[in-house]
Amino acid sequence: MQTKQTVNEGLKRAYTITILAAELSAKIDAEIKKVAPQVRMPGFRPGKVPANLVKKMHGESLHGQVVNDTIRESVDALLRDEGLRPAMQPEIGLNDDYAEGKDAEITVALEVLPAIEAPSTDGLKLERLVVPVTDEQIDEALGNIASQNKSYKDADEGKAAADGDQLIIDFVGKLDGVEFDGGKAEDAALVLGSGTFIPGFEDQLVGVKAGEEKTITVTFPAEYQAAHLAGKDATFDITVKAVKTETETSLDDDFAKSLGLDGIDKLREIMKAQLEQQTAGLTRTQMKRALLDQLAAGHSFEVPGTMVEAEFGQIWAQLQQEAANDENPEDALKQIEDEKDEYRSIAERRVRLGLLLSEIGQANGVEVTQQEMGMLVQQAAMQYRAEDRERFVQYIQSEPMAAAQLRAPLYEDKVVDFLFDKAEVTEREVTMEELQAAIEAEEGAEAAPAPKKAPAKKKAKAETKADDAAAEEKPAKKAPAKKKTEAAAAEGEAEAKPAKKAAAKKADPAADEGEAKPAKKPAAKKAPAKK
Repeated sequence: MQTKQTVNEGLKRAYTITILAAELSAKIDAEIKKVAPQVRMPGFRPGKVPANLVKKMHGESLHGQVVNDTIRESVDALLRDEGLRPAMQPEIGLNDDYAEGKDAEITVALEVLPAIEAPSTDGLKLERLVVPVTDEQIDEALGNIASQNKSYKDADEGKAAADGDQLIIDFVGKLDGVEFDGGKAEDAALVLGSGTFIPGFEDQLVGVKAGEEKTITVTFPAEYQAAHLAGKDATFDITVKAVKTETETSLDDDFAKSLGLDGIDKLREIMKAQLEQQTAGLTRTQMKRALLDQLAAGHSFEVPGTMVEAEFGQIWAQLQQEAANDENPEDALKQIEDEKDEYRSIAERRVRLGLLLSEIGQANGVEVTQQEMGMLVQQAAMQYRAEDRERFVQYIQSEPMAAAQLRAPLYEDKVVDFLFDKAEVTEREVTMEELQAAIEAEEGAEAAPAPKKAPAKKKAKAETKADDAAAEEKPAKKAPAKKKTEAAAAEGEAEAKPAKKAAAKKADPAADEGEAKPAKKPAAKKAPAKK
């Protein structure tokens, strides 16, 4: 094997690896000898099929396997021998005129991670904005709970039902006079004006009285989930069994006990803890943004363009999706297009911060334990159907890139927590409004003045998500090629894929990277960042 460097510009590297035909031929012969004992052919005893016949039968697939294996091994050796830390998976090619019996010329192009001196963690100063939870906030939260747990009592005899009243009804739905499945119920509770039933149903029951029978006609929405009912006119025969009015909910021990608690004091204690948890999350967001701003301001170095483009692609896809769903999609798309360069800058900031946080974490021994990783995998597996969960776990275990992406958010949080512990932190009590204003001010610090519909808000959102996920593109320690670099694990294995020309009928050893994953349940949108 002969290796020649062809490009060394900034973070870009390119190499040509020449594998002599004789070397490939020797490997193919060795592979034939290895598989020959398992080959079965009429007229020959097991294990006695001549090598030339084995080659005739399986030579093409064995040749492809050997070429693919050799490409992978050669690239692994290149990364190891040159001490390269790929930013993304290298681009690998095989000369177009390659054929069996000829030398194989492999081209490898990649960007490497920059050499970064671990930033000093001394001298960090942060302010923690604390929002004390007041009795008024607890009362308001309890009021919200009470409004969601309304109780009703029988109305005075002869009362006509009005919006806000609860009806207890039996009903039978019919299409063209024939009952349809799912259109019948007894003792159904319905609050008028709640919008629980299809449009037009509740409106026609305003004014009914207990004991009354009524037939109403409604039209099912065109997008109704039951296709046989969508857009159809239907009648409902209704018997009103009771009319009830809302009773005032008292925030007392009886109310707390109706929720399964010992008393109102316990309920207030729980609500206070929940409110404190909510404000603590906002406080952490504000502190984290301030921390990352300090890191970003103190470091400027070249970052791999491929990583920036990958990050920008996520941000841009999210923005386009949001713009398409806007009330005025054309205007929204134009606005983000006008600020495309600024969003690219946000992507660059995210990548740079990710590399910085990674370097800090590695220099200070921050790591995600096997137990923590196991919990992450199990939690993520719960997003899949029960029959697919084991496949997902196996996929994560076999794909370093997927495992690194799953690990990244927790790793980032642990690095941030480490820096919080190292920083000199002062506290200041503020109101919720002041805390939110501080977060918004930091989010918009790098955003340009907003045109009409304030795309600066979107830009701030992108920046926040960028900072929240900054460590995702972390590089990792150098490792032997068999292990790959952790950078390869984080951004995609550097394992060779078959090059431009398919050298084999047998599947490429690296092709598993494209293996179909178990189908997820519908998930929340992910971009512009995972965080």
